[in-house]
This record gives sequence, structure tokens and C-alpha cells, in this order.
Amino acid sequence: MRFRHSDIPVESRRRLPGRGWAPVFLTLGLLLGCAEPGSESHGATSQALPEPAPAPAVQRQAGVTAAHPMAVEAGLAVLERGGSAADAAVAVQAMLSLVEPQSSGIAGGAFLLFYSAETGEVTAFDGREAAPEGATPDMFLDDAGEPLGWFDAIITGRATGVPGVMPMLGAVHQRHGRLDWSELFDETIAAADDGFTVPARLGRFAGGNRWPQADQPDLIALFSHEDGRRIEAGDHWRNPAFADTLRRMAEQGPRTLLEPPLSTAIIERTAAEPLPGTLVQADFDAYQPRISEAVCAHAFDHRICVPPPPSSGVTLLQMLAILDQTDIAGRGPEDAMAWLQFALASRLMYADRDQFIADPAFVDVPVDGLLNPLYLAERAALIGDRVGDMPGPGQPPGMDFGIDQDGFRETGTSHFVVVDHDGNVASITTTVESIFGSGRVVSGFFLNNQLTDFSFRPEIDGRPVANAAGSGKRPRSSMSPVLVFDSDDRLVAALGSPGGSAILAYNAKALVGLLAWGLPIQQAIDLPNLVTLGENFFGEASRFPSDVLAELAELGIEVRPGRGEESGLHGVFIHHNGHIDGAADPRREGIWKTVGGSAP
Repeated sequence: MRFRHSDIPVESRRRLPGRGWAPVFLTLGLLLGCAEPGSESHGATSQALPEPAPAPAVQRQAGVTAAHPMAVEAGLAVLERGGSAADAAVAVQAMLSLVEPQSSGIAGGAFLLFYSAETGEVTAFDGREAAPEGATPDMFLDDAGEPLGWFDAIITGRATGVPGVMPMLGAVHQRHGRLDWSELFDETIAAADDGFTVPARLGRFAGGNRWPQADQPDLIALFSHEDGRRIEAGDHWRNPAFADTLRRMAEQGPRTLLEPPLSTAIIERTAAEPLPGTLVQADFDAYQPRISEAVCAHAFDHRICVPPPPSSGVTLLQMLAILDQTDIAGRGPEDAMAWLQFALASRLMYADRDQFIADPAFVDVPVDGLLNPLYLAERAALIGDRVGDMPGPGQPPGMDFGIDQDGFRETGTSHFVVVDHDGNVASITTTVESIFGSGRVVSGFFLNNQLTDFSFRPEIDGRPVANAAGSGKRPRSSMSPVLVFDSDDRLVAALGSPGGSAILAYNAKALVGLLAWGLPIQQAIDLPNLVTLGENFFGEASRFPSDVLAELAELGIEVRPGRGEESGLHGVFIHHNGHIDGAADPRREGIWKTVGGSAP
């Protein structure tokens, strides 16, 4: 399956207010032959009664769930000003770029699913970063033809792609926004100017030594006080350069980073050693967000939708459809066999993901084949009653590629969900790839290192690797924002997570808990994480009951802690009466909060 991508032209549109949910009454105020109480009647007369006061509007519940309270408040402020989910998404992203820059930023990329309550349509927006024209398949090989070490590659100039998140949000805003673009940055500009309290996660990563970015001069300069001390959790910190950038963006629009002078500054910064990049202005001029239909499939009596490739969401759908052919729904989270089935289905998912998923503008990704019922049945038949040999990729209809497992990448990522008063929903996963991206800074924001999500080896065993780098190509991504519809095609849930390759397992865990086991969304998110990586099974051993861990060990699964970024699941569940249960992953600093409204 190949997807047609449409580019939204940059144009100014006048936006009309969104359709509300209050009923509209047409009344006839004429009563024939009636008199006012207490008066005499003098024949056939007509009397117009006073028009009744309009019925009070029933405003739908609206809310935001995101990885930091300040980002949630920024989104709510926009909703309170009459903004839509599209408007609030811009505000949330701007604030996350300030208070959670280790995870996402205005110079990163994102995938977004937008649900229109008016039309019932789901639209997928691809704001993934793009490689420059000068990118080559061997760009991450050393002089001996061997792949660079990942920690060496992520801080290079050639790691940065053309940033796509803000142009993508501009396309979403152009279609679904109500407020003017310039009104969406006020809260973040004020916080960057006045300063804010450094969150625990930002303080930990800014001063940590696990990631090479922490030693980069740009990061040290940005995060150091006047006395040279690195910022810590609880400190007061300002980023006036970022405030100035957002003022420029508010005035000039969503392509501000793609145009001089900021594009020029990005090009100059990525041209510096080590391993200078090849970005030029023509690469920025050529960039457009992709807009398409979502990819949807059925599992556990629900329709589940994700973005098309280069998102890996299709393999998430594959895993859920495979699990639907087991008896996992009749088991539960305290049943070791259920977790065995989950782990074995994960291995099948990752095997196919590593082989087939890439940029569909360059590679014929076998989306239909991966979701073919006969193929899914073949894969489901490989799930046994204990751990067996490591499965390879299957053979769905499509091209034959070399397989390349990439481990846990995209470690700097975030997810948030916005629901507005009209019932529109935006579910977005956003990233700078690694912690603080490449560690290089321009005008108060970090540059992404997204091109290291390409497979470093361009071919394996003489076969081309689908996700090899290429001119203008977008790297494969694990980011998979999700929307869920019930059997009546009513939107019931939206969720997603950061976590590198583990995103797929984190999302799958929450969806199994929600749809197969019937758990409230917060409990589904709270479930322990279990992630497969090759022959190994990583997860939160301390969160599993001891008897479940013991039984899993007997079945061949030793849950090993300490690999991969912790999940950051955020989501909502929408009840039939319109009430929304929101949830935020306790492993991070996020919250769910509503503004106004009640169930219709």
C-alpha cells in the first residue's frame, strides 16, 4: 500500500467558530385567541408571548494530558480562550520545548492523529524530520566501512534533519484551528522570560553524565548559572533566547525555523565538527508535512488507528490483531501466561518492524500484507506455551529487505492528548530523538539528531535495508499515536507514549489493559512494562507480582530491569455519556486536567 500525501499550501484562511453542542430551538411565539392572565378577552385576538430565555448551552468537557503541568496549563489556557484541540496542541508543544527540552522541541519532529467530531474523520499528520539532499546511505559508516558507535553519531552535525514538528502543527492549525497563530505562544513566552522552577527530570538530565550531550558546550552554556553552576531541580531558570524565538515564530508563522535567519543559524551549527552535516537552505525550502488517512485495523472488538509509515504503528496493529487470536482477553494482568503471550507477540512485531518499516515515499512498505488475515493467522500460530527460538520476520506480500534491529532509540520523546469542547481530539507523539537531541543549541532550542534513526548499515547479506539513509528520506519511527473506536464507530480512547523502540510495547500494554482486560485507562497505563529486544526481555521487574515473575522464569522469560527509557503514556477514555477519564504515566511528571464543561 502506498499513501498519497497532500501538502497544505501556506495561505491565510478566515476561521469560523466551531459548531457547538447546545441545541438550537426555533420557537413560534404566537398564541391565537389567548389573553394575558387577568385581562378580559375581546374577541379573536392574537398575543405574542415574551420570548423565553435561551436554554443554557451544554459545554462538552475539555482537557489536556501531557508530561508536565505547565504544558497542560498552557493548553488549557488556549481552550479557555475558545481555542480548538489544534490550537491547544501548538501551545502544549511550545511549553514542552521549554520545560521538557530533553524530550521534544520546536526543532524536532512528530506524528499527530486528529479526530474531527464534526465529520468523524481521522487525519494523520507526518511531521517527521527529513534528510538533506546530500544524505547518503553510508553517512553513518566509519572509514573502515563499519557503523559508527551510536553515542558518537548522535552528537555529530550530520545527525540533524530538517525539523518538521512546527510546520506540521501549522498544517493542523490551518485545517482545524480557531484562534490566530500569534495567540498560541503567550504562556510559554512569559515563562521563558520570567523563568520557572526546574523540574526534577530536566534537572536530572541537564546535570547527568549518562548521555554524551550533557558534555556538549552548547548544553553547558544554556544550562549554567552566572556562577558556572549547572542548573538543578528546584532552581529558577530563564531562557530569554527561546522567548525571542517564539516571538518571531508567533509573528512569522510555523515555517519560521525553515527560513532565514534561523534556518541559516541551524545550517551553520550543523556544519561544525564532528562529522559536519550537509544541510542547505534548499532542504528547508523543500520540506512539507505529509497529510494522509490513518491506518486502521480491528482487534478486541474495536477499530484502532495509527499513522502510516514511516511510523511503525502498523506493526502495533499487527501485534494487537495477533493477540486477539489468543485467549489473553480471558486471562488478566496477574496471569503469567498472558504476559508470555504478550512477550511472544512483541517478538513477532519487532521482527517485522525491523525488516519492513521505512519511508513509503522511497520503499514499498507492505502495509496490507502485514495486516492480511491469513498472514496474521500464520504469525499467531507461532505463539506457544513457552519461549522458543527467536522468530525471524515473516513473508507478507512485499519486497525483501535485510533486517536491522536498532535497539532503543528515540529516547528523547513525549506524548500528549488534547480534547476540546466540541469533541475534537489531537493525539501527538513528539521527539528530538535522543536526550536533548544532538546537544547543539540555536537561539535557545536544541537541534534534533533524528537522522540517527536511520539504519547505519545500508545493506545486510547483500540485501538493501529498507530504513537506510537517503536524500530527502524520512527515518523510520517507533512513534505511534493511537485513536480507538468502538463497534459503533464512536471515539473512545486516545493515547501514546515515548520510549524509543519500546513505544510499541508500551502502547500495546496499555491497549491490552484497556480493551482486552477492561481496566480503567489509568490502571492500564500503570501496568508493568515488558519489552522484548532480540532474545532478551526487559521490563519493570519490581512492578510484577513475585509469583508472576517466578512463573514467567519457568516459561523462559527472565524479566531484566534497566534498559530503555521509562514509559510516558498519556491518554484519555471517553465514556458514552461524554465524560472523559484522562490519565498520565506515574513514571513521569505529567498530569491530566480538565477545563469547564460537563457530560452532554
